[in-house]
Amino acid sequence: MFLSRLLSIGTGLFFSLMVLRNTTIQEYGIYGNLGDTLSYFTLPALIIPFWTTRFTARNHVGAPKTGLAANLLLSTISAAIYMLLLPPITSAFQIGEAYIIIYTIVVIQILEFYTLYAFESILHAKQPQKIGYGFLIFEVCRVVVGYILIVQRDLSLFGAVTSVIVAYTLQLTFYLKLTIHELQGKIRWSYLKEWFKASPINLYDIAGQRLASFVLILLFICAGKVARAYYGAGLTIANIIGYSSLLAFALYPKLLSKADPQDISTSLKLVLMFAIPMTAGAMILSDSYVTILEMVEFAYRAARPVLIILAMSVLCISLSSVFSTIVSGTEQVDKKAKIPFRKLVKTRLFLIYTLPYIKAAISLPLTYFVLTSMAGTPVEAATLLAAIILVTDMPLLYAYYAIARRCIDFSMPWKNIAKYVGASVIMALVLHPSVIPHPSRVIYTVAITLVGGAVYILILLPTDREARSLAKSIIHEALRMTKLSKQ
Repeated sequence: MFLSRLLSIGTGLFFSLMVLRNTTIQEYGIYGNLGDTLSYFTLPALIIPFWTTRFTARNHVGAPKTGLAANLLLSTISAAIYMLLLPPITSAFQIGEAYIIIYTIVVIQILEFYTLYAFESILHAKQPQKIGYGFLIFEVCRVVVGYILIVQRDLSLFGAVTSVIVAYTLQLTFYLKLTIHELQGKIRWSYLKEWFKASPINLYDIAGQRLASFVLILLFICAGKVARAYYGAGLTIANIIGYSSLLAFALYPKLLSKADPQDISTSLKLVLMFAIPMTAGAMILSDSYVTILEMVEFAYRAARPVLIILAMSVLCISLSSVFSTIVSGTEQVDKKAKIPFRKLVKTRLFLIYTLPYIKAAISLPLTYFVLTSMAGTPVEAATLLAAIILVTDMPLLYAYYAIARRCIDFSMPWKNIAKYVGASVIMALVLHPSVIPHPSRVIYTVAITLVGGAVYILILLPTDREARSLAKSIIHEALRMTKLSKQ
């Protein structure tokens, strides 16, 4: 999973550059708003998959087929609601008639999201690595189709949206082939009854996350499309740090089957081994990263402080997601395929679902005040919003950690963290512009990034046993795959 995301950095960056350099700044702001808007219509998309993964991991017969059928039904309902609300949505956002068609065709993505989440919930329980393969199919297809539509056909925003829809279609086809044997048998309506009975707690979780992310809607409305574009540019780079949390992707199904503190310790080491240097690299090379996003008529250099702040925020979110996984994976309330809702509300699972509401209660009024009273320019608005998010994410990180520790006794790898931080500091010193001038071209920026990664690894390997073990595992797996390919 992590490797697929690392490989997708190149494809994702190439796609982002195609969109950035073939759309106006206002269109790129609209592109970001499309995702923000759709997220509210895919709120129920993760409810059924949450329980599908848990039931499938515990070998409850019929769970995969039941989960897929239920999500397909929900997707149809959500798509219909979106189409009914489309006129007032475009009116509220002051979207011109030229872009109405864009907001219309993305309804297909709603149907795809629900189906995608259903398939991935099945694979997550038994074959989590296959999700990485599917993601690579999506990335490659998105770039190929995007190049044809955006660059060669000059379809700009329409081409970007269409290429994503086509890429999801191919990914879904691949997932269907992988899970076809899991979809045999009958739909278990008894499962569906339990899932829908427990669905309020899932809605509570998802609604809290969407409520907290409403700050992006406020940014779009109060500060405009350009401010949203600045924020989106910084987030494009910062989100790469979040890929590190995928190193703990297999922790969830393992905890569902058997809770072992050693698995948690291993996952934390893997995540932090990559997240810490990636954060340091994003901060020290922020000027180069935002420069490569520049368009012909617009420069994103001013978004550098946005990227620096968001890099720290994404680090907090990545670690919080691991702690959240620990809470979810150790919860036993549904172990016997029965979900007593009253007991569910009293679990620590419900407690972590409450944290986004605390974040929203702080960030929403503060964001509105800052955007309407303090932000003078679009870049100031984006930077201040990033700072607000970081200020709320840091204390929430400790809250996630405290709740996870109450679920199972595990140890934080503080000695390893100290090694990762020390190696990252040395890497940052080597990458400082006074030592190595920061480039503005993509190929040189990639080269400098690889130099930084090499410095970090060379410093870490002699001092960290887990790093050496991981390196040996990677080499062994690469050799095994090479032998298989020759055969």
